[in-house]
Amino acid sequence: MATPEKTRHPDPLTVEIVDLIGDVVARFYADYEDAAAERALTGAQARLLSLLSLEPLPMRRLAQKLKCEPSNVTGIVDRLEARGLVERRPDPADRRVKVAAATEEGRQVACGLRDSLNFAREPLAGLSPDERLSLRDLLLRMLDVAR
Repeated sequence: MATPEKTRHPDPLTVEIVDLIGDVVARFYADYEDAAAERALTGAQARLLSLLSLEPLPMRRLAQKLKCEPSNVTGIVDRLEARGLVERRPDPADRRVKVAAATEEGRQVACGLRDSLNFAREPLAGLSPDERLSLRDLLLRMLDVAR
C-alpha cells in the first residue's frame, strides 16, 4: 500500500516552480543544440566535449555523467577524435585504462560553446549580484538534496 507521502499531490507553487525549471531546461537545451550545430556537432558530442574540457575522464565515467551506455560514448569519442577534438590517453593512475581528453582545439571549441549560450545571459545580467548568489545557492541546495 502506498504511503500518504507518495500519493500526496504537490502544492500549486511547487507545480509552478517545477514547470518553470522545465522551461529553463528546455531553453538551455535548445540553445545548446543550436550552438553545437553551428560547430557541426551533435548535442551529445558537445556535452561530452564540454566535460572533457574540464578534465580527462575514463569512458565509463563519461557514460555515467551522460547517462548512457559506454558503447555510445565510444562512438561519440571516435567521431570527436576523427575531428582532432579529443584524444585517448593511458590513465596515469592505471595504465590499463584509457581516458578521453580534449585536445587544445577541443578545449577552444568547448569554450566557444559556453560563450555562445545566450538564453540566460541577459536575464541573469538583470539580477543584482546578491540575487545571482541567492539563485546559485538555491540551485546548489536543490542539487544536494537530490543526491
